[in-house]
Amino acid sequence: MAHVPASERRPQLIRAAIDLMTREGVSAGSTRAIAAELGVAQATVHYTFGTKKDLYRAVVEQLTADVMEQVHSSAPAEGPFEEQVRAMVDGLWESSVGAEGRCVLLEEFAALALRDPDLQEIMSGLQKRTEETATAIISGVAEAHGLELALPAHELAIQFLAGFDGLVTRYLVLRRAGEQADEEAARQLDLLVATMIGLCLGRPARTS
Repeated sequence: MAHVPASERRPQLIRAAIDLMTREGVSAGSTRAIAAELGVAQATVHYTFGTKKDLYRAVVEQLTADVMEQVHSSAPAEGPFEEQVRAMVDGLWESSVGAEGRCVLLEEFAALALRDPDLQEIMSGLQKRTEETATAIISGVAEAHGLELALPAHELAIQFLAGFDGLVTRYLVLRRAGEQADEEAARQLDLLVATMIGLCLGRPARTS
């Protein structure tokens, strides 16, 4: 393969690692296998990332960035507060469960982090950044509408993410078991959004 600058090789290797791990799991993502996925020498992977921890961090950060990009792109520029929140949650849901295997891969990293100190550091950092991002989004949307939140934005972000992550995990488990979980998941997501809006505005949750 022709020489490729490191600035181009790095994102290529990250995508190759994501594709491989999505198909076969995190444990399959050895430097040798990732190199074979892209068709480069194993030394290229070691040179680019240094350690497997660096590679894992890059993969997790890229997966998260992909999700956040879809959330931001799904938000309408205008419209009522409730509609903007719903649109962003729908975008988050689609990015989490729509791309087969991507969210499963993040779930796998999270599970492995319970016993792996290196992954614990990576996933702990991811959790904090995710909460900070959600806090900023909630604050920004409320400010754009001139709304005073009934609770601190950070508390709202934690509550929403906890509920959303639970729904995603439940949906993925049921789907993997061959159950038709879409209709019920949609109802539960409606309830989560209504509860979130109610918490933001300090009023009882209402579902349509």
